[in-house]
Amino acid sequence: MPSRGRLLKILLGMAVSAALLVSLFWNADLGAIATNLVRTHWGFLGASTGLNLLSLWVRARRWHFLFPPDAHPTHLFNAVMIGYMGNNLLPLRAGEVVRAYVVTRRGQRFWTVVGTMVVERVLDALAVGIMLVGLFLLMPVPRELEWAALVFLSVDLALIGLLAAIAAAPERCRRLLTTFFGRWPRLAASAVRVLETINEGLRGIRARRHLLPIVGWSAGIWLALAASVWTAFRAAHLELPFGAAWAVLAFVGLGVSLPSSPGFAGIVQAAVVLALALFAVPQDDALSFSILLHVSQFLPVTLWGLALLVVEQVSLTDAARSTGVHPASSTG
Repeated sequence: MPSRGRLLKILLGMAVSAALLVSLFWNADLGAIATNLVRTHWGFLGASTGLNLLSLWVRARRWHFLFPPDAHPTHLFNAVMIGYMGNNLLPLRAGEVVRAYVVTRRGQRFWTVVGTMVVERVLDALAVGIMLVGLFLLMPVPRELEWAALVFLSVDLALIGLLAAIAAAPERCRRLLTTFFGRWPRLAASAVRVLETINEGLRGIRARRHLLPIVGWSAGIWLALAASVWTAFRAAHLELPFGAAWAVLAFVGLGVSLPSSPGFAGIVQAAVVLALALFAVPQDDALSFSILLHVSQFLPVTLWGLALLVVEQVSLTDAARSTGVHPASSTG
């Protein structure tokens, strides 16, 4: 059984997802949505699914360069797929810890792996922030969304500044922490451990020969994802510009920072509907597209991830135990 705090987080996420789904489907024309889904162009949808899987392979390639130069991580693609599967099936994004667990079993230090994943998340947030800024410069956006994006960007910039400070002067940051928390030794020790974990994760990005591959593979991730969304537009018979795909990615990236149920149900639908409203797409059409996009990404990744659990000789129960979450708690 999860602790009371974890249980409350799980319930909050499920409540957010349920509220969003109810609000979206309350006045929706289910017949029109079903008709749109039946008309799907399966060739384009297959291409969209393939591009999404390609983006995960590219993500694994980038992850390799986030490790220190003297590390030799293996099976990173398997770990990425298993991690995304875990996020689809387990609450509290437990797939991230499962992903670290898989790589750790292949010989890497756990906290080194965690440190690279912290850097990875900041890089992803930076990409989403760039897309949001571009969107706001090119299109009128509702004021309430501007405020949400401003909060996201502020946090993003603060994290980037923190990473830059640690990368440039880790010892000075350590001294500042010990001085600031001097009256609370346990808190100081915990803060220093977090600092050391992040600093370990920055070893890869400090290596000059890693910089160009990190930038290149990062661009590849988001180009593949944007192409995946754009081909999904074609599958849904939506004649939209490529910029609309960037808008969908930006809004989904903003939305998944909120609490949600496993697999981000409701979050994805609401983010897609809001993004496509900027391009005058009717809500029923946008909602049917969000279902198509979500399912086409959810099912292949989940099934492939489950298969790779066998390859990695890790059961879902073992993976869940490594995160402190029992599979039964993820089914709601």
